[in-house]
Amino acid sequence: MKIVAIELYEMPVKLKEPFVISLGSFEYAENVVVVIRTDEGLSGFGECSPFMPIHGESMETCMVVGRYLATALMGQDPLQIELCTEWLDKVIYGNSCIKSAFDIALYDIAAQKAKLPLYAFLGGKAGKEMATDYTVSLDEPSKMAEDALKIVRAGFPVIKIKLGGSYERDMERVGKIRTAVGPDIPLRIDANQGWDTATAIRLLRDLHPFGIEHCEEPIPKWNFLELPAVRQQSLIPLMADESCNDHHDAARLIHLGACDQLNIKLGKSGGLFKALKIIELAEEAEMELQVGGFLESRLGFTASAHLALKSPNIIYFDFDTPLMFTEDPVSGGIQYGRNGNIALPDGIGLGAWIDADYLRKLKSVRIG
Repeated sequence: MKIVAIELYEMPVKLKEPFVISLGSFEYAENVVVVIRTDEGLSGFGECSPFMPIHGESMETCMVVGRYLATALMGQDPLQIELCTEWLDKVIYGNSCIKSAFDIALYDIAAQKAKLPLYAFLGGKAGKEMATDYTVSLDEPSKMAEDALKIVRAGFPVIKIKLGGSYERDMERVGKIRTAVGPDIPLRIDANQGWDTATAIRLLRDLHPFGIEHCEEPIPKWNFLELPAVRQQSLIPLMADESCNDHHDAARLIHLGACDQLNIKLGKSGGLFKALKIIELAEEAEMELQVGGFLESRLGFTASAHLALKSPNIIYFDFDTPLMFTEDPVSGGIQYGRNGNIALPDGIGLGAWIDADYLRKLKSVRIG
């Protein structure tokens, strides 16, 4: 089998409300869809959602770099995923976000060729119950409490709270949310690197009485050498996010004893190939995992859901952002049920795609 054409599409989708974290505010999901066509008639779909302050990539840079990557893959066998990954990494350093869209499309083709659902092709098993949390964006404490109450009333089982401000304001945010939603619903917090070490340690002690399941990325990712000290003094389990991109980062963090859990996002790891290596390391270390994402549509999160069936160590699911879109351009793919439950498609491959009529409306580039 050979790759005969690759298409790249800019797919910006407006959000219902701005998505706000300590690193910035986002009004659009500025995503890129990659479609890989083969000489046997199989086509694979992939998607990425670049966050400039995290990836160092944008929708525009993904389109530019994507041309280089597509040119390198032309004529290659899409079933040779390890070799294709090596080709992509030789073309350009980093750029994990756009590489992840190519990776997902390659795996879609490979699973279709094997006549297996993607999760089965990855070695996963059906039957795991998955329910997504829902995120409260960073805002004034009273507004965040109102938003959290709406999430509870909508039936979601867990609330994720974006933090990353001052000690006083973040204490107020969590306190008002807990008062609004009552004592029973689990809360998770995510500072997105927003605290210095001293503030992180103080908050991770003082927020403990509010029943916090874990905290993602409390301090700047470049300061990962201080994560072990933060972890030792924290009363809340730490989950590495921005400091854990690929398997090399995961190995380093595990070696340092820097965190209790790891958050896998395909846009950070460069796709499924390297994400599987993170899972292997976590299983060896008996570490719990979360699978999450950025602002991908149901297309990208369908790939994440397939991955989430790979290991029993994956027990946390952060798949909520497609529910924030003003439109849903995806056919097939995961479906959201009651109480945030996630259902995967039954067919072979990824099982999610963008209809040709919708793609024709988008700005695109074709190689081949």
